[in-house]
Amino acid sequence: MKTQTIVCDLCGKRGAQIRHVTRSYGKGANLLVIENVPIVTCPHCGESYLTAETLHEIERIKLHRRSFAKPRHVAVASFA
Repeated sequence: MKTQTIVCDLCGKRGAQIRHVTRSYGKGANLLVIENVPIVTCPHCGESYLTAETLHEIERIKLHRRSFAKPRHVAVASFA
């Protein structure tokens, strides 16, 4: 898989990369976990951010969660 490098929107330097992470929204019965969320990370300024396009897609997924989500049992651990 080829890594895509882009210009960071925050510091303007080339070399930012797109990583894919898992994000959770809500809690309890309203918990929604979205996998493979693209996040831009910059090795120069150290910032990570979501693009406007990604934020719009997350909102669309949250709005239509019944169409997208597959129920799963999730184990929860507490950091001691």
